[in-house]
Amino acid sequence: MNFVVEKRKIELTAGRVDKVAATLFSTYSRSQLKQWIIGGQLQVNGQTVKPNYQVHLGDELELTPPPIKQISLAPEKIPLEVVYEDPDVLVVNKPQGMVVHPSAGHPDHTLVNALLAHSPLSTINGEFRPGIVHRIDKDTSGLLMVAKNDFAHRSLAAQLKAKSNVREYLALVHGVIKEEKGTINAPLGRSPKDRKKQAVVADGRPAVTHFSVVRRYQNYTLIKCFLETGRTHQIRVHLKYIGHPLAGDPLYGPTKTLKGHGQFLHAGKLGFKHPRSGKQLLFEVPPPAIFKKILERLDKSDRN
Repeated sequence: MNFVVEKRKIELTAGRVDKVAATLFSTYSRSQLKQWIIGGQLQVNGQTVKPNYQVHLGDELELTPPPIKQISLAPEKIPLEVVYEDPDVLVVNKPQGMVVHPSAGHPDHTLVNALLAHSPLSTINGEFRPGIVHRIDKDTSGLLMVAKNDFAHRSLAAQLKAKSNVREYLALVHGVIKEEKGTINAPLGRSPKDRKKQAVVADGRPAVTHFSVVRRYQNYTLIKCFLETGRTHQIRVHLKYIGHPLAGDPLYGPTKTLKGHGQFLHAGKLGFKHPRSGKQLLFEVPPPAIFKKILERLDKSDRN
């Protein structure tokens, strides 16, 4: 089924069609609109154009998005690194490049697809997020706790809300941080300039990240980050906000950065109370090979 065709007449601003379209069809991202322009789904006065085509006042833009791709959630036998498992909870070490749950852009091959093939999962978080209590970004590696039943899910979610669990990240950032430790307390919300990004905004949701320095290099700093809240892209946006964006971050980092498989951010330590026994559990895993390789290279460079 297609979206309803949307038409807009240019009455206020002329210029490049991709920029003008982003204003007229603001519910879609600029990158998505650009792809639709290239694919012919967005036309000017009935004609197909290129993204840099110059439109004028009075021109009519017609948008016909492609059909919605239906998501069907199915178990997939994808290898999982299970760090801990019992009848109530799972702790897995998610690799870089794996999306946590299905979405329009990632309908399959996600962590949830792999989990469904592994064990029963809780149902509290909806049809497409079974078992998922918290998330980490696609290109962030590390530990996630997963609920195998609704009883466990309620307990783990309550601990997140009470901020009583342990979530520690290893992060490599641009620049040399002078302070030994610090706290970033800045509200986060959707960026007014790019709807795909988060940003520090005055009316955003409270967000607090603590950090401490592990090692300083000539142009980078290795730090540990401790989450007090868990907002979307929180660490990535907070570190950019203080002038030390994550190395390798394709969305918030500089163009010239260290090459890897995305941002050098690893959820290395995770702790929580077991939902049934109340026993405190703490897990720790090392960063992926590419992360360790870069640190070894920086160590060697500093010695020379």
